Amino acid sequence: MKKIAVLGSTGSIGTQTLEVVRANPDLQVAALAAGSNVEKMERQIREFRPALACMWTTEAAEDLRQRVRDIDVKIVAGMEGLLEIAVFPESQVLVTAIVGMIGIRPTIAAIRAGKDIALANKETLVTAGHIIMPLAGECGVRILPVDSEHSAIFQSLNGEPADRIEKILLTASGGPFRGRNWEQLKEIRVEDALKHPNWVMGQKITIDSATLVNKGLEVMEAKWLFGVGLDRIQVVVHPQSIIHSAVQYVDGAVIAQLGMPDMKLPIQYALFYPDRRYMDGKRVDLFELGSLTFEKPDTDTFPGLALAYRAARLGGSMPTVYNAANEKAVALFLERKIEYLQIPELIGEAMESHRPIPDPGVEAVLEAEAETYEFIAGRMKR
Repeated sequence: MKKIAVLGSTGSIGTQTLEVVRANPDLQVAALAAGSNVEKMERQIREFRPALACMWTTEAAEDLRQRVRDIDVKIVAGMEGLLEIAVFPESQVLVTAIVGMIGIRPTIAAIRAGKDIALANKETLVTAGHIIMPLAGECGVRILPVDSEHSAIFQSLNGEPADRIEKILLTASGGPFRGRNWEQLKEIRVEDALKHPNWVMGQKITIDSATLVNKGLEVMEAKWLFGVGLDRIQVVVHPQSIIHSAVQYVDGAVIAQLGMPDMKLPIQYALFYPDRRYMDGKRVDLFELGSLTFEKPDTDTFPGLALAYRAARLGGSMPTVYNAANEKAVALFLERKIEYLQIPELIGEAMESHRPIPDPGVEAVLEAEAETYEFIAGRMKR
């Protein structure tokens, strides 16, 4: 019996993780954490019977405590609650499906406690990869990627020496606006940007996919996960989302992972690695597909990707600024306070205003995030 803890259990990745648990009786949920969705958390507690559960606010935690007072479960709150779940002795794997830099401290705590990490929280490696990866090595902990692209790279590397990588081919669907030019994007509404052609995801990541910022964050993740320089990570637009990513080796061989767009596959692979379990669902039919196509990303129309490469090359605290500025800009767009094209503009302005801090510790990373939030707030008051 493998016991897991899930941070972000009521979100898209969290709920799909619990679907994997339902299909595998030898998985057990030891702990759950969520933001504010008390009703959904109550249902999860009643079904999976974790020993520990966390809500972000004390008000939500107290509401949940009253709802599940007939169940033997400890309810905790806030960052202290997340840290308690991260080191919970009964779990072996921490699934970090929580959104935002809030995931950094629990991930570090779990690594120090010897937990394997099923990583779905991009911000952890984007902003603190220089801390996380060496620490995981020191503690003998595995970082198992849950993102479909990084899982595909991980699977394509299986059994191959890392020093034989020539290039990582990181695929992108291109989002709902692939093929459009800058002028055509001026009138984009929130509803348009939330219509991803292939994947069903949360609002934040769906908008990030539309701007290609998500792919920029994944480039930074891949740099840390696989120890590959930025010049050896190539983004390839693949509209069908069947090839989830690939690795090109020094002998010219390209090994790719193909599959239907279904996040449960990388989640299950991470939870059972190195085993590969049966999973129900539609299979790839190459005859039905007929063809797979590939394009270069349009970084003129979608500058968020080029800004990500720039942030990664500058390093230090700059990736944090890129990430934090995007978080705020996307939130403003979803609130209809800015236009779609202002998202990369605000990211670029925040980066221009920041002087990178080399090799920042956790506190410096969090300070850079706070300063970026303040910059965006000030920018909106003009």
